[in-house]
Amino acid sequence: MPTSPSALAQLPIRRLTADDLLGCADLSENRGWPREEHKWGHLLTAGTGYGIDDPSGTGLVTCCVVTSYGPELAAIGMVLVAEAYARQGVGRRLMQHVLAEAGDTPLTLHATPNGQPLYEQLGFIETSRSEMVCGRFSFTTPAPDVPVRPATAEDLQAILRLDREVFGLDRTHILTRLPAFADHLRVAEENGEITGFAAAWPNMATHVVGPLIAKDTATAQALIASLAAATDRPLRTDIDVRHTTLLSWAKENGIDSIATNGVMVRSLPDLPGDWRRRFAPLTVAAG
Repeated sequence: MPTSPSALAQLPIRRLTADDLLGCADLSENRGWPREEHKWGHLLTAGTGYGIDDPSGTGLVTCCVVTSYGPELAAIGMVLVAEAYARQGVGRRLMQHVLAEAGDTPLTLHATPNGQPLYEQLGFIETSRSEMVCGRFSFTTPAPDVPVRPATAEDLQAILRLDREVFGLDRTHILTRLPAFADHLRVAEENGEITGFAAAWPNMATHVVGPLIAKDTATAQALIASLAAATDRPLRTDIDVRHTTLLSWAKENGIDSIATNGVMVRSLPDLPGDWRRRFAPLTVAAG
C-alpha cells in the first residue's frame, strides 16, 4: 500500500458513477460516519462524484460529490479520506482537482471543525453556521396553526417557483427527484398560495427533514410538526443558526443539538437567495 505523498500523487482521480455507491458507503463507515446508502444514491445520480481507487484493489482512498446549480453555484459534499490514507495530502489533492474542474463557478460547502482549516487555505470563507439536531419529536410545544397538507403532483410548479425565489437559483433537477427520494413531502398553503414546503427522507434509522423552505418561522414549525406526525423515526435536520426561534422550539420538542458546522463559500460574498426563508438544506452535501 503506497503511503508516501509521491506515490499517492500518482493515483488517478476519476469520476464516480452509481456503481460506486457501496464503495462510498464503505468509506463513510471507515471514517465513523453512517453508511447513508440512500443519500449516496441520490447524490451520485443528481451530482458528480470524484474519487481515487485504493491501489489494494478494494474500495476508495478518497471521494467527494459536487452538485451543480449552473454557472452561478455548485455545492461540494461528502469529502472523505480513508483512515489508512489520512493526513497525507489526499483530501487536499482531491479538493484542488474539484476546484480546477469548477473553474470560475462559485462553490459552497458545509465544513466540519476538522475540515474547515483546509477549506480556508483553499479560499473558502465562512458566511454562516448550521446546527445539526436530532431526536424523537415530543410535541411538547405545539406548532402554530398554519395549514399544512401532503403535496400533490399539481403542486410541483408552485414549489419550483417558490424555491427559485428563496434559494436564488434553479433546483429543478434536484426537486423533481424529491417525490421518489423522500417518504413524505408537505406544503403549507394559505389562501390558495403555497408559502412553504418540506420533505422527510429516510436515512438509516432517522428521517431527515430537508429541504425546509417557509415564509416565516411559524410556517417552518408547522411543516416540521406535520412531518414528525407522519413518522415513528427520530427526526434529523440542519438548521441555520440564525433561526434561533426555530432551534429553540425544536429543542423544546426533543430535537437535541449534535454538532455545528461552518457554511462556507468560495468566489462569492455570500450564498444567493433569502436565508430568512431558507431554514434547512435538502442535505448538507448538496445544499
